Amino acid sequence: MKAGIFYGPHDIRVEEVEDPKIKLPTDAILRVTHTCICGSDLWWYRGVTERKASGQIGHEFMGEVIKVGDEVKNIKIGDLVIGPFFWCDGTCPECKKGMSSACLNGGSWGNKGTTGCQAEQLRVPFADANLFTIPKDTDVKLMPALLALSDVMGTGHHAAVSAGVTKGSVVAVVGDGAVGLCAVLASKRLGAEKIILMSSHEKNTKVGKLFGATDSIPDRGQEGIEKVKDLTEGIGADCVLECVGGKDAREMAMAMVRPGGRVGCVGVPHDVPDMPVGDIFWKNITIGGGIAPTASYTPELLKDVLSLTIDPSAVFDMTLPLSELAKGYEAMDKREAIKVLIKP
Repeated sequence: MKAGIFYGPHDIRVEEVEDPKIKLPTDAILRVTHTCICGSDLWWYRGVTERKASGQIGHEFMGEVIKVGDEVKNIKIGDLVIGPFFWCDGTCPECKKGMSSACLNGGSWGNKGTTGCQAEQLRVPFADANLFTIPKDTDVKLMPALLALSDVMGTGHHAAVSAGVTKGSVVAVVGDGAVGLCAVLASKRLGAEKIILMSSHEKNTKVGKLFGATDSIPDRGQEGIEKVKDLTEGIGADCVLECVGGKDAREMAMAMVRPGGRVGCVGVPHDVPDMPVGDIFWKNITIGGGIAPTASYTPELLKDVLSLTIDPSAVFDMTLPLSELAKGYEAMDKREAIKVLIKP
């Protein structure tokens, strides 16, 4: 089969690799029908964070089941399924508490004997816990929206949940990439009254407005913070969703949340300072977030996508074949695309 391989910063290749095989009786093998490139992939693509070379890449996927292990009970050959970007066993104490991304026996794709998802096929461990079946009569037009549940929609939802978004909340979203935009949609779904998107990119801002942003602010730093306060009676937002992970984004989030408010951090941390404990104490700020437990969130979000209650598909603004995977990374690196969908 063909798969995307990372050789170093700005060096992505598609090569022939060995087809996956059933290793454990709880495994399933998929023919990958849809995968995509994540904003977090850009950190090692740019060389900002380290990644081992010559490894398969990708962590978001949908596919058709082509093989199952003897102990797989709920998934069968021919099922169309979606999976989470962090896999889990579904039975450990963390999974039972809804924190599947902290599973005692799980992990990220490319680790613990798994491979990346930007490939023609994929072995999925603990298939019953990680694969969610999509009805066979589902309109093909819904597939991009369903693919978003693998990561970005679930991660945006995690930001909103971690920040305590509820009916009537005033929300500010830092980051207008796919996760930030999905955080806008998640906030709207949870009943936020005002949603302020920090966005300086026209295309991203349009998607944010489509998803429910009531206001957009292109400014950064102190000027952006002051404009958020101007829109919030001078006190700041109830809930701030930090969807970037960098130093500037984290500092802005802390400055624009009101006293007694909450910050949900889901941007992968890089070059960030320690949390300002003094500010947290004196402003009574609650900090939450982390790696989204998308396997725990998928059942409720899947229902809403299938019922057309939410539609995160607009984050995908470019589609390429697997053979042009490198072009997809380049397009996202240059911000020519919000998120690239890959069809093996």
